[in-house]
Amino acid sequence: MANVTLNVTDPQGKAAGTVEAPADIFGISSEEVEAHVPLVHQVVTAQLAAARQGTHAVKTRGMVSGGGKKPWKQKGTGRARQGSIRAPQWVHGGVVHGPVPRSYDQRTPKKMKAAALRYVLSDRANAGRVAIVDLGIKDVPSTKAAVTALTPVTENRFTTVVLSRENINEWMSVRNIPTVHVIFADQLNTYDVVTAQDIVFTKEGFDAFVAEKTEPVAKEA
Repeated sequence: MANVTLNVTDPQGKAAGTVEAPADIFGISSEEVEAHVPLVHQVVTAQLAAARQGTHAVKTRGMVSGGGKKPWKQKGTGRARQGSIRAPQWVHGGVVHGPVPRSYDQRTPKKMKAAALRYVLSDRANAGRVAIVDLGIKDVPSTKAAVTALTPVTENRFTTVVLSRENINEWMSVRNIPTVHVIFADQLNTYDVVTAQDIVFTKEGFDAFVAEKTEPVAKEA
């Protein structure tokens, strides 16, 4: 499987060369990606489930204040027998079978998450929606410079921008752009790729991401 060629653009959005990307991350065929859509769906669902707080709770009849006295005697009133005004059938009574605090975490093996990320990155790369952009940010953050560099590539589509941990000024430059979601290379995940129309790496972010994904393979060999 041959490596994939990604376009590199300069701070003005003009072509500035290409970079070879690993085929096992960015070069999976469209047919294989389509065959693994259920896997991607399962990983995204698990990620969204894990983000739920699970702190929802209701009060049962034993938790609602009041209701200790029997509202009327058991017999002779002509009305149905009642033991408490906090029983579930009463207004302001307790709730039956309501939600209780719980964890929504789903077990997702690391290999499954890694595979899903490869499939969605390859899908974006197959569509020509993965690029490496030089934002032109040096010593001082500049949102204006970041917009100038990104707009010719993304055309204001919703974009996930991937940076290295050293790209602090770049992070400060793009974090307030409404159409940009910024993330560090070691945090890139399936959901943030699926929800973005374009994936943009800085050169440092791309190198950090590829190094993280390829180093374990080299160690095993």
